[in-house]
Amino acid sequence: MSKSVYKIIEMVGSSSKSWEEATQNAVKSAGMSIRDLRIAEVVTLDMKIDGDQAVVYRARVKLSFKLLSD
Repeated sequence: MSKSVYKIIEMVGSSSKSWEEATQNAVKSAGMSIRDLRIAEVVTLDMKIDGDQAVVYRARVKLSFKLLSD
């Protein structure tokens, strides 16, 4: 029987353009130091606003990666 173990972390990405880019920034940043990223789950989307303008889009993302595999 094959065994695998995964770890889940949470990161917040940000972007001045879009939530999609904020999510991509979180994944890209994690990928710089973590191998075998498997799943990215967007947990929360929010934005910082100034007056009536969105200033920063933020995406809280759960990322899973493989720690152990047979």
